[in-house]
Amino acid sequence: MLAPQADRVMSLGEWEERWEKDRTGFHQPHVHKMLEDNIDKVLSGRTGVRFFFPLCGKAVDMKWLADMGHSVVGVEISEKAIQQFFTENNMTYSEEAVPSLPGAKVYKSSERNISLYQCDLFTFSSSIEGQFGAIWDRGSLVAINPRDREKYAALIISLMAKDCRYLLDTLLYNPELYQGPPFLVPDEQVASLFGNSCDVEQLYYFDALTDRQRAWNLDYLEEKVHLITLKSN
Repeated sequence: MLAPQADRVMSLGEWEERWEKDRTGFHQPHVHKMLEDNIDKVLSGRTGVRFFFPLCGKAVDMKWLADMGHSVVGVEISEKAIQQFFTENNMTYSEEAVPSLPGAKVYKSSERNISLYQCDLFTFSSSIEGQFGAIWDRGSLVAINPRDREKYAALIISLMAKDCRYLLDTLLYNPELYQGPPFLVPDEQVASLFGNSCDVEQLYYFDALTDRQRAWNLDYLEEKVHLITLKSN
């Protein structure tokens, strides 16, 4: 099913270039409906939850969560995206080097609990910011190169605290018609990536085909939302 995309590779430089040239159709100017609709399931009665945003871009979801009293740590390769996040949300921020990550920088909001790391996601680890009580993955698993998914799942699982609730957004379409990104992530692969150590519950799926995807030649597009939690044993 994945065959046409199995070897597709996007370099970090290509992603940075998309931000530099404002080719960021994947960015949404409003809080993602799937996060809004499922926030109670993610929080599960908890307050002050630490959220991790892999490949965070400039997602307004981060400010929304911080305004509710949660804290957010994000990782993003594009310095422009991070700076735009703070300026567009009228936040002052500091910028500092990360001693344990050569070449990386962390941008921290002055008044809200948001820290965004500018680095390759695969250099990030729990030794830098510990583990998290929640993860919101919209546009991350579907953006990384398909051959890196095992490595990605291992990283995400290592960042999950015992009570972590990981909300994952995936897309289904015919990969013969579009090479990605965003890439196709079949349900069977979600199960194979996370099923050994986690319980995977599908919360929702819907028809997400819009004119934008029709322009990619797609004839159908399904968006699915999964809630992933560590098995208790």
